[in-house]
Amino acid sequence: MKKRQNVTIKGTKDGIVLHLDDSCSYEDLKKELDDKLSANQTTEGERHLTPVKVDVGNRYLSDAQREEIKNLIRQKKNLVVDDIESNVVTRAEVDKLRAENEVVTVSRIIRSGQVLEVPGDLLLIGDVNPGGTVVAGGNIFIMGTLKGIAHAGVFGNDQAVISASSMQPSQLRISDCINRAPDNAQKTEKREMECAYIDDNHQIIVDRLQVLINLRPNLNRFEGGH
Repeated sequence: MKKRQNVTIKGTKDGIVLHLDDSCSYEDLKKELDDKLSANQTTEGERHLTPVKVDVGNRYLSDAQREEIKNLIRQKKNLVVDDIESNVVTRAEVDKLRAENEVVTVSRIIRSGQVLEVPGDLLLIGDVNPGGTVVAGGNIFIMGTLKGIAHAGVFGNDQAVISASSMQPSQLRISDCINRAPDNAQKTEKREMECAYIDDNHQIIVDRLQVLINLRPNLNRFEGGH
């Protein structure tokens, strides 16, 4: 009977992928990984480093075990660990994901010097006065006048949008893009129901709110409670 392989090594154009069985004991996995990497170890004096990706399937690895696996691989010649992937998420990761997808509703005026920050989407019922700042990990929806600073997608979400009943910002930021108000902007200019988003040229564009229907169809996740 053929012995079950707990470690499978596959070469790709980007390096090596190690598939580690998620049903065997951790100690058996570690021993077989060490044996197989030692058998495949390059004996030539090559200086080129080979990237290694590790897939552990449905196995949960503690931080200490992750470091142990990384160190075991690093001890072999020419191998460098790129990433360890697992299908298992921790409670902290679930809580973080839930927070980043939650819509926080706030009813107040953000005055000069005040900062309102949420991990997910922000629905603000009120104004953002000059000198006030709102920050969100996701989208920002303002049912009022935006005259201060709004920063959406603060964790690097380029798909985030900013919308306001009246768009008169001193600065708009989405992810790492910044759009400052022009020096010659008319403070009394009436601009109703507009949105800001990052276009294909990685520039912030301010347009009619209706364009989001086609540009950001994922906003419809709010329908039906999703």
